[in-house]
Amino acid sequence: MRDIATLIDLDTYPLDRKDSPEWQALVASSKAALAADGMFNLKNFLRPGVAAEAAAEIAPVMGTVSHTHKRVHNIYFKPEIPELAPDHPALRKVETVSHTLCADQIARSIVLAIYDYAPLVRFLAATMDKPMLHPMADPLARANVMSYRAGEALNWHFDRSEFTTTLLLQAPEAGGEFEYRTDLRSDDDPNFDGVARLLRGEDPEARILRLRPGTLNVFRGKNTAHRVTPVQGGRDRMIAVFSYYERPGVTFTAEERLGFYGRAA
Repeated sequence: MRDIATLIDLDTYPLDRKDSPEWQALVASSKAALAADGMFNLKNFLRPGVAAEAAAEIAPVMGTVSHTHKRVHNIYFKPEIPELAPDHPALRKVETVSHTLCADQIARSIVLAIYDYAPLVRFLAATMDKPMLHPMADPLARANVMSYRAGEALNWHFDRSEFTTTLLLQAPEAGGEFEYRTDLRSDDDPNFDGVARLLRGEDPEARILRLRPGTLNVFRGKNTAHRVTPVQGGRDRMIAVFSYYERPGVTFTAEERLGFYGRAA
């Protein structure tokens, strides 16, 4: 097992020094970014070369046993919205194509070592003002690696979970950018007309984020619409997705596993 200090830059990001002035400053700056932008980014979270090493470790498995997930959907990932007519522009169909590896397919990987690092989980809880977070108990879903090849994209959607934690392992030659529109809707206002404007490419508040490999991104995506633009070139976009919950023991149902991964176990 690799020493975590050789993977994560704990000098810049002192996750292992809870309650130190440096740790408290990092939590405070992360919380401020969450409040202002709906996300925070820890650039160069991984030490030099580690993202490339992790991607190289994953690539052979990704190329042989990953699950290809292709679907046509609307931004809500729901067949219908009761308040809307079926032809409402907020329900415009888009296509998502990706390739997924599950946690059980990347055992003893760099990705899982980082996912299970307890000080990281504790830090994330602090940035969210939560007493505690727990790694997911699901052997498939707790940490995934997603790959997007030339012409493929993760299209517009809202997340089901309150927040998403990702770690970019490999950037494509072009495209594959993270585009988002902060607080497009709220719990009280679905803003269907605003959603329609975004889908038409007419929202001036939509922003594009160009992440570099080794960046940890924490994102509140429940009310912020977002997508990954189509990848261009011969190098895949590869990103790890970490799932944590406030209560221990969370797993997907067999039906959810089949829908996301093409298998129940």
